[in-house]
Amino acid sequence: MRDFTKSHEWLSINTATIRKQQGAEVPLERIIDQCAQRGIRAISPWRDQVAAAGIDQVAAQLRAHGMVLSGYCRGGFYPAADAAGLKVALEDNRRAIDEAKTLDAPCLVLVVGGLPGALQGQAAYKDIGRARAEVRDGIAASLEYAREVGMPLAIEPLHPMQAAERACINTLEQALDICDELDPAQSGMLGVALDVYHVWWDPKLEQQVARAGTQRLLAYHVCDWLTPTRDLLSDRGMMGDGVIELKKIRGWVEAAGYAGFSEVEIFSDLDWWKRSGEETLDICIERHRSAV
Repeated sequence: MRDFTKSHEWLSINTATIRKQQGAEVPLERIIDQCAQRGIRAISPWRDQVAAAGIDQVAAQLRAHGMVLSGYCRGGFYPAADAAGLKVALEDNRRAIDEAKTLDAPCLVLVVGGLPGALQGQAAYKDIGRARAEVRDGIAASLEYAREVGMPLAIEPLHPMQAAERACINTLEQALDICDELDPAQSGMLGVALDVYHVWWDPKLEQQVARAGTQRLLAYHVCDWLTPTRDLLSDRGMMGDGVIELKKIRGWVEAAGYAGFSEVEIFSDLDWWKRSGEETLDICIERHRSAV
């Protein structure tokens, strides 16, 4: 396993981690500068932040700092109430693929979606099997275009608590089953984004990480699971503050062949988003060295 204790060379910051600072939304341009000032050489930005800043401006700023992406957030949300909605989702994913390509991302992360309308409080239907079928079909369609332009897709399984609203693919095994069905040759164009917050509890995790191997492990996200958790969406912990065996899981991931960034992704209305970006980034660096 790689030694992170003396360097943060392999630290990436998902921009959600510091998109709010001291309670206020922060422009992506400032986030990039804050990371560059601390020698953080990779980020994973969100599409709405890129749109607000301008994609060409973001690409130029990253080049000027010599920074790269560890992923691009996000595509997905395939299920829909009707055929028109399914078409809209595919069109949006095509745009996301193009944006990821413009920014030279290593992969587009897919938060696949759950029951359509559930996120807004009124699900259009309750058949999660139907939602999973629409996810499978949507990924298959997106993969055709992704192959054309050379942009790998990374399915991110989310914790079962988010199956209705955000992602009906909830285990690494489910995600890999889709990968094996749609990309049996393991071409490198379809894989997974492994977020420890969502999968740490899975009794099959070690086995499925080994199954994924280097061809499927496209991104690796870290944070921690706090006890008690005050909000299941936006109370993620800083690495080392919770109960996830971070070093053990990274050992499994690296034994399977992953040698990329550890991307810090923390949603934290109650703690880290109340702090300055500088403080949060400095602690991310320290915990990357000591806890990840």
